[in-house]
Amino acid sequence: MRTLVGIGYDSHRFADGRRLILGGVEIPHERGLDGHSDADVLTHAVIDALLGAAGLGDIGEHFPDTDERWRDADSVELLETVVAIVADAGLEMVNVDCTVVMEAPRLGPHKQAIRARLAGALGLSQARVNVKATTGEQMGFVGRGEGVAALATASLDHAG
Repeated sequence: MRTLVGIGYDSHRFADGRRLILGGVEIPHERGLDGHSDADVLTHAVIDALLGAAGLGDIGEHFPDTDERWRDADSVELLETVVAIVADAGLEMVNVDCTVVMEAPRLGPHKQAIRARLAGALGLSQARVNVKATTGEQMGFVGRGEGVAALATASLDHAG
């Protein structure tokens, strides 16, 4: 058996009049993230990590922002679709590790809810889904409070 590993990254700028959704959980904040879907950068990074590990392209190929079907889409539903695509390719998830990079709001109080939501969508125990948070140390677009970035790794094995 060989383990396959993928890396995902996404970033979105803050926007007024939108909800802040991270890992499928709404986080109280005065601004949300701008994007074609719900702009859930964390879930988008997880999707790309899974697709990368499976060698199945990227989120933009499966859910292009030029397609109105995906406008305001729930990214956790997109993740569930990708989980099915990965399973159809004969692969099973081993674990996911992810990091959210933002200055504010603090993610600590929401990490367990995010972990539970992602684990449910992935069909994994919470012990195999890790969620971390850090800041940009006041550097770059994240440090200036202009947006949020997220990174994820996913490992897969051949089913069976």
